Amino acid sequence: MRNMDALKNTMLRVAGVIEESIVDGPGLRFVLFLQGCRMHCKGCQNPQTWDFEGGTPVSADEILSRIQGDPLVHGITFSGGEPFEQAGALLPLAEELKRRGYHLMAFSGYTLEQLLQKEGCRELLSLLDILVDGPFVEEQKSLELRFRGSRNQRILNMAATRENGWLPVLDELHGPTKR
Repeated sequence: MRNMDALKNTMLRVAGVIEESIVDGPGLRFVLFLQGCRMHCKGCQNPQTWDFEGGTPVSADEILSRIQGDPLVHGITFSGGEPFEQAGALLPLAEELKRRGYHLMAFSGYTLEQLLQKEGCRELLSLLDILVDGPFVEEQKSLELRFRGSRNQRILNMAATRENGWLPVLDELHGPTKR
């Protein structure tokens, strides 16, 4: 019950959602685009999410209700903007989703190594099944990559990464379709 209270009292700044996506991770997923990003990657597909004052404040409880309203969705993707800029606020939602058996994935412009150095990110990383990390690099853009925009980005199997002492383990199952 304590987590449900935390969800009601936690506000996230949201740029938007896609209630059913098959391109933002494996299976049918709910995609939560969080507002705010310091990276400002050249060629970013979501520059409207950069402004930390943009988007809409939404309670984590409301987001959970929307997700629970679709019995076909079994995965959640946190995107942005930069979801780890709101890692602390995102944590109660991620904990509840994981408790309910959802597959969790996040996209980050930071590398795993950078995220492990940022305060409050390790807890969120500990709940993820997949992390796509690294900044979008326009010169390495490829439409042939699965779940990534540029060749420098990695798809990490987070369970294996945690078991490996936080050393990145690539997820071959969900990796690129072509090299």
